[in-house]
Amino acid sequence: MSNSIHLESTFESAIIEGLTSIGWFEGNADDFCNDLSFDKKAILSFIQTSQPKEWELLKSYYKEESENKFIQRLFKELDLRGMLDVIRHGITDSGIKFKLAYFKPDSGLNPDTQRQYGYNRHYVTRQVFFSSKNNKSIDLLLSLNGLPVATMELKNHFTGQRVSDAIEQYKTSRDPKELLFQFKKRALVHFTVDPDEVYFTTKLESFGTKFFPFNKGYNNGAGNPPAKDYTTYRSSYFWEDILSIDSWTEIIARYIHLQKEEYQVEGKKYYKETMLFPRFHQLDVVRKLIADAKLNGSGRRYLIEHSAGSGKSNSIAWLAYRLSSLYDPFDKKIFDSIIVITDRNVLDQQLQNTIYQFEHKTGVVLRIEVDSKQLAEAITNGISIIITTLQKFPFALNHLTEIPNRNYAVIIDEAHSSQGGEASRKMTEALVGKNISLEESEKVESEIETSFADEDDYIREIIQKRGPQKNISLFAFTATPKSKTLEVFGYKDSEGKPRPFHLYSMRQAIEEGFIIDVLKNYTTYETYYRFCKTIEDDPSLNKRKATKAIARFASFHPTNLPSIHIFSDSFSIMQPPCTK
Repeated sequence: MSNSIHLESTFESAIIEGLTSIGWFEGNADDFCNDLSFDKKAILSFIQTSQPKEWELLKSYYKEESENKFIQRLFKELDLRGMLDVIRHGITDSGIKFKLAYFKPDSGLNPDTQRQYGYNRHYVTRQVFFSSKNNKSIDLLLSLNGLPVATMELKNHFTGQRVSDAIEQYKTSRDPKELLFQFKKRALVHFTVDPDEVYFTTKLESFGTKFFPFNKGYNNGAGNPPAKDYTTYRSSYFWEDILSIDSWTEIIARYIHLQKEEYQVEGKKYYKETMLFPRFHQLDVVRKLIADAKLNGSGRRYLIEHSAGSGKSNSIAWLAYRLSSLYDPFDKKIFDSIIVITDRNVLDQQLQNTIYQFEHKTGVVLRIEVDSKQLAEAITNGISIIITTLQKFPFALNHLTEIPNRNYAVIIDEAHSSQGGEASRKMTEALVGKNISLEESEKVESEIETSFADEDDYIREIIQKRGPQKNISLFAFTATPKSKTLEVFGYKDSEGKPRPFHLYSMRQAIEEGFIIDVLKNYTTYETYYRFCKTIEDDPSLNKRKATKAIARFASFHPTNLPSIHIFSDSFSIMQPPCTK
């Protein structure tokens, strides 16, 4: 890298040089068609090279008009279905199916899919003029086989501008009505990059555009670690690792997700669409968990400590989806079923909807919404992803014991929150083939309810009573792990201290603007209890249970309830921080 590192053009060139050195092609800005908002030449080259038989068949219908007809069909499908659906599932013209991209297969069982994957061409094109109305250009355009999937605006703080200036540029001078920037129809994500940081958005809405950090974090806070030397940047990981061919193609294939939500206003149904793109820690945790499970197989335990504001529901959904199609180095599927256990009072419906929208094939994902019979059938039939609550799960124990030689991945949301000790023990017994009577299973739900008083001990009940099981991998997500949780699920560092497998800290969430730092705006409010011993020979009580019972009684006593108004009135006047 030259001594002109402070120039924005040098920064742009560094990214292009980095990408072309790992398999990208440098595109020609003149080949980008404003009216179509894609590279017609690159698309036709990909189709004719990768699918010659299909192309010859199309030519038999359209003759010399084949290229124009194909481009017209593609333009129409992009307008109707959007870029993500078209690039993943292709288009059909005159009954002929065409792929617009090939994705890396889960296993090596089909050599043809690996060969097809090699037909892809990733292009990085600088200074693309995207409008027929003006001469504005985007700094960098990222395309897959000629289809635009991402835009990038670059800034260099040595010239007095930072990533915040690029964000402002998107908000003020990038018209969301321009075809390249229209939601869903063309570019799926827009990045702002400077030598230190990376941010992104999936929807341009002028001044209402929300950008999210895509930074690695540093010292458990926001930002990125220092560059390794003067020849590189803090943000180099973005184009060196994230945008590597396999990584970027996988993100397009398996992570970007169009979430559709239904809501009602005055009896009328409305739909809201959101394009989900993983934040760095979400992508990082899923990939590291997948890599470890692929290497070590089933039977391991993982603790993921992700703060509130981490987007944990989507992280769990991405993980469940990836685990369901995970093969070992010998092309053997590692897990027969993925069982996601949620707190029915918090994330049950939200998490179920998130996972369900990732895969449209029948029989891949099943929400247990009816009764224990539905759950038992799902396990017996080998449904890939089963989403349930702990309250429903034990009713299927007998059915699990009848299915030998199966491996399971159990994802537990909020490890310390609601999974009761004895009930979780029985769930584990079922997974490893222990017999539990039908009579006993009928009592389980009531046991679960009463076991909530001992919620912090449930993991110890699972692991310490039964020990690690070779056919079960446990993935525990929690924002605030207790010491016992760390001891059982965490790994030992060089000093022998238990640590989480992956960490997204509260400090980072606060600094990135995803949660409020309440310590900056608080007033102490002290509460005193006075309880009298009324029985001379009062037997000793479990201190933990007694403390919880006393606190519960005091909190809801009529004389103590007015304090709630003080808290609620205080928070009602606080304004959340602005998201960059």
